[in-house]
Amino acid sequence: QVQLVESGGGLVQPGGSLTLSCAASLISFSMYRMGWYRQAPGKQRELVASIRSGGSTNYADSVKGRSTISRDNAKKTVYLQLNSLKPEDTAVYYCKADFSSSYYWGQGTQVTVSS
Repeated sequence: QVQLVESGGGLVQPGGSLTLSCAASLISFSMYRMGWYRQAPGKQRELVASIRSGGSTNYADSVKGRSTISRDNAKKTVYLQLNSLKPEDTAVYYCKADFSSSYYWGQGTQVTVSS
């Protein structure tokens, strides 16, 4: 059974930073496009950042310039570093793995930005 396990969320002050991790139990992890999504209360889930198997990345405009997505294929883990956090970054952050017609979601980790 495939599992994606996110960690690293929590309460952080505005302007702070944190790094989210997603560990995947995927046999062919390196072939998957990995993405971070977030869902704030009352809003639709949205893409934050993604990284393809070849390493190319894509970012939402709302986090561009203050976030970095990376992956470690040997550890089967994808990371999301978020800097200069704002209250509007508060959401549940989800990890997703995509390959062909298969996709998997993690259970999510809460990020709250508040003073």
